[in-house]
Amino acid sequence: MTFSEFYSYLTKYAPLELSKKLCEKDGMYDNSGIILDMEENADVSGIVFTLDLTSKSVEFATENGCNLIVTHHPAIYSPIKRLECGDAVYSAAKSGIGVISMHLNFDCAERGIDYYLAEGLGAKEQKIVEVLGENVGYGRIFDVDGLTADGLLERFKSVFATQKAFIYGGKAEKIHRIASFCGAGLDECAIEAAILEKADAVVSADIKHHVLVEAVEKGLAVLSCTHYSTEYYGMKKICENFAKNHKNQKIIFYDDERFL
Repeated sequence: MTFSEFYSYLTKYAPLELSKKLCEKDGMYDNSGIILDMEENADVSGIVFTLDLTSKSVEFATENGCNLIVTHHPAIYSPIKRLECGDAVYSAAKSGIGVISMHLNFDCAERGIDYYLAEGLGAKEQKIVEVLGENVGYGRIFDVDGLTADGLLERFKSVFATQKAFIYGGKAEKIHRIASFCGAGLDECAIEAAILEKADAVVSADIKHHVLVEAVEKGLAVLSCTHYSTEYYGMKKICENFAKNHKNQKIIFYDDERFL
């Protein structure tokens, strides 16, 4: 597979237009797309999917003979004034490894990171909170059966393979409907959307204290998770989808256990 062929598959799965639409709608900034370029017809020896470009993910790619890394978080987000020896971007470039970052577009894709967060929490059917098109957008609303808030916490720890999560609010209360937002997606607007949809609980990461207080005061149980744990699961599922559909191409996942 060539670099241009794979990039075409990737952007068909999660169009960059999704990132642009969400940024325009919510006044945000993103830097998704090609970060370290390769020649269009360059052969891809192997692809590593991972959440972040780090020295360890570059090392993993090199050890496994892969010359392309797909990250979720942009490998370059803010302007870089200097590249130092040992920096992840420097190491990737020096090793001839291309880098593509698929951030907000992966969050919002039809089978994206937000979708898989909800699925992992037990969703059978999902409704999108912030709709950007047909079956795409940010945030998910879904129903669950027979869960308490404490049960939701235990499900998250089990499915997402982490102990770093906390539940706030009525721990013994029954949970029938959940609003989930991957990454740092819970804010005042998300709380209002959850209440409007009659959710009993919200799930997100990096929650600011005043947002947490507001949610609990308004009667919501809050599952507060690490940023990594809400997103690596979906990134891994996306990687598995690509590996399944491109069996002749080496496609592997790097899971940085330092952040679980």
